[in-house]
Amino acid sequence: MVAEALVKVPFYSGGRYLREQFPFRVFKIAIDAGFNCPNRDGSIGYGGCTYCGNASFSPNSRVPRAPIAQQIADGIRFYRERLQGEKFIVYFQAYTNTHGPLDRLRQVYDEALGYTDVVGLAVGTRPDCVPDRVLDLLARYAGRTHLWLELGLQSSHDTTLQRLNRRHTYAQFVDAVRRAQERALRVCAHVILGLPGETREMMLETADRLAQLGLDGVKLHHFYVTKGTALERLYRRSTVRVLTLREYVGLACDFLERTPTRVVVQRLTGEVAEPYVVAPHWGVTKLQVIHLIGEEFRRRDTRQGSRVKNCRLTH
Repeated sequence: MVAEALVKVPFYSGGRYLREQFPFRVFKIAIDAGFNCPNRDGSIGYGGCTYCGNASFSPNSRVPRAPIAQQIADGIRFYRERLQGEKFIVYFQAYTNTHGPLDRLRQVYDEALGYTDVVGLAVGTRPDCVPDRVLDLLARYAGRTHLWLELGLQSSHDTTLQRLNRRHTYAQFVDAVRRAQERALRVCAHVILGLPGETREMMLETADRLAQLGLDGVKLHHFYVTKGTALERLYRRSTVRVLTLREYVGLACDFLERTPTRVVVQRLTGEVAEPYVVAPHWGVTKLQVIHLIGEEFRRRDTRQGSRVKNCRLTH
């Protein structure tokens, strides 16, 4: 089904995936459950990633945090009124949503699933914050709801991860993926294109490496500079550059050509809040970026998966 659909649409979108999985309109509600990050609270480090500015992409991080119940209720109301949403997946988005005691994790996951119209969970976290006991807990939830484990990777190159102060390695990511797959969990990887110091060849090597892992989903984003971060200071000194829109469109297509057709492309660009962003300012909407990527695929006469190298397609 996926391969046939790609003849008309050049990539396997998250929207199409949801339509295939559910007989009703499903939308994701992003929430801030109040978790911290081990790279901020001293568990592994302080200061966080050099590029990190949650307020630029997480609306709930821009205002005083409301109770989880209110965030979910507001999200349900918004999608019902604006887009005729029927059912919902609660996306634990802000910071590291497995960084806490198991009792706390159960509490917030159970609260989200307490709504009749919530049909799934998406849990965003780091590859170094999913010990076996957490994966076992997530597997139990996966047995009764539609669950995604989202792992922030950003790059498969340890030199880049060190430069970003990520404080984890690519090997830790691979280990987390393998252990999650042993429990039949759906895994989505987050990748940033255009990171400081990375060449096109390095970014495509990340694509080729991920293609070998049997991932279920991928989220792509362009590198951008957020106000108040360490990278803003470097950008002001002209020691880092950002991609042009044309460069990103080309790289996104390059990356997806190396991504197996079964992998759900859950994001091609995000809703970046301009007041928090230093650069780039492309002056286009999220939908316009996605449209340009589709146009570039059609110009090339290629699609997702057309350049996959010796990829294994099953777990």
